[in-house]
Amino acid sequence: MDTVDLARLQFALTAGAHFLFVALTLGLATLVAAVQTWATFSGNPVHLRMTRFWGQLYIINYAMGIVTGLVMEFQLGLSWSGLTEYAGNVFGASLAIETLVAFFVESTFLGLWIFGWNRLNRWAHLALIWVVTLTAYASAFWIMISNGFLQNPVGYALDGDTLRLTDFGALVANPAALVAFGHVLGGAMIVGGFFMAGVSAYHLRRRTAEHDLFRKSLRIGVGLALPATFVTVTFGGLGFATLQPSKAAAWSGGAERLAAVQAEMTAAYGPGDYLPPAGWVQTAGITMMILWVVMTVVAGLSLLLMLFRPVVRRFRAWHWLLTLMIPVPFVTMLAGWTFRELGRQPWVVYGLLRTSEAMSPVTAGQMRLSLTAFVSVFAVLIGVNYWLLARAARRGPGAVALGDSPVETAAPAVPAF
Repeated sequence: MDTVDLARLQFALTAGAHFLFVALTLGLATLVAAVQTWATFSGNPVHLRMTRFWGQLYIINYAMGIVTGLVMEFQLGLSWSGLTEYAGNVFGASLAIETLVAFFVESTFLGLWIFGWNRLNRWAHLALIWVVTLTAYASAFWIMISNGFLQNPVGYALDGDTLRLTDFGALVANPAALVAFGHVLGGAMIVGGFFMAGVSAYHLRRRTAEHDLFRKSLRIGVGLALPATFVTVTFGGLGFATLQPSKAAAWSGGAERLAAVQAEMTAAYGPGDYLPPAGWVQTAGITMMILWVVMTVVAGLSLLLMLFRPVVRRFRAWHWLLTLMIPVPFVTMLAGWTFRELGRQPWVVYGLLRTSEAMSPVTAGQMRLSLTAFVSVFAVLIGVNYWLLARAARRGPGAVALGDSPVETAAPAVPAF
C-alpha cells in the first residue's frame, strides 16, 4: 500500500471505531432522558433504578468516546494537513462549534448530572439530562454539516489556493448534511434500542430478581428500535437523491454508466481515475440494506411478543435472539458509513480536492508507524470499553454506583435548589 492508502486505512479504522461510540451515546442518552422523565413525573422507584442502571452504562461509553474523539483530532492534524489548509476556513467553522458544544456545554452538564444526584432538585436534575441529550444531538448535527460540505461543497468561494466561507446559511442548509443527519440519528436510536433490549433479554434469560426493571427496559428498547428503523430507511431513501454521479454509478454497477461518468470527470478535471471502488460500494450498500431488513423483522416480531407478559419473562429463545442482535446495528452503521465515504473517492472535497492532495507531507514509513500507533490505541480503547460495558451490564442494577446516596460526614450537607 502506498502512503495515501495507508492514511486512508488509518482514518477509516479510527473514524469507524469512534463512530460506534457516538452511535451508542446518542441512543442511550435519549433512552436515559426518557426513562428519567417518567421516573420524575411518576415517582416510580423502578424507573428511577432504570435511570441509574442505564445511565451508568451511558457514562462509561461516553467517557471512552471522548477519548477516541481526542485521538481523532490528532490524526486529522498529523495526516491531513492539506485538507485543513485548503478547506479548513469553511468546514472548520462547524467543527469549532461542535467542539464547543461537546467539550464545554455537553460535558459540563453531564458532570452536573452525574454529581447532582441527591443534591439537586429533581426537576433541575431532569433538565440537566435533557440538556446533555440535546447537546449530543447538536454535536452530531455540526459534525454532519462538516461532512456534508466534503460530500457536496456549498457556501464557499475560491480565494487563491484556499477556500473561503461566503454563505454560512448555505453550509447549514446543505441537503447532503441534513438528510444524512436524520439518517444517522435514526440509526443511533436503533443502536440504543437494540442495546437496551439485548441487555434486558440477557438478564431475563438468567431469571434475574429485577425482572420488572428489565421487562420494562426491554419494552422501551423495542418500542424505540422499531419506529427508528422506518425513520432511518426514510432518510436513507432521501439520501439517494443527493448521491454524487460517481457514487450513483458505482452503486448501479453498470459499465456504460461508469464509463460515461469517467468521461465526464476527465473532461472536467483532466486525466485521472475518478471512479470509486464499485465492488466495495455495492457490498457496503447491500450489507446495510440486508441488515436493515433483519433488524426491522426482529423488532416487529419483538413488538408483538412483548405484549404478553409471560412471554417477556420466560421465552428464552427470544431472549437469546435479542442478545445476539446487539452488535447488528453497529455493523449496519459501519456498512452505511463505508458506503457514504468510499463512494466519493478519489475526492476528499468532492470536485475540488483529491484525497492524494489532502495528505500531509509524510513518508510511507512514518505513516506505517502512525497507523500502527493509532490502531493499537483504538484497539485498546474498544477492548476496555467492551469489558467495562459488559461487566457493568452483567452485574445489573445492584452494583450501580451512579446516584447512590452520599455518605454522611461531619461536613454540612449541600442544600437542594
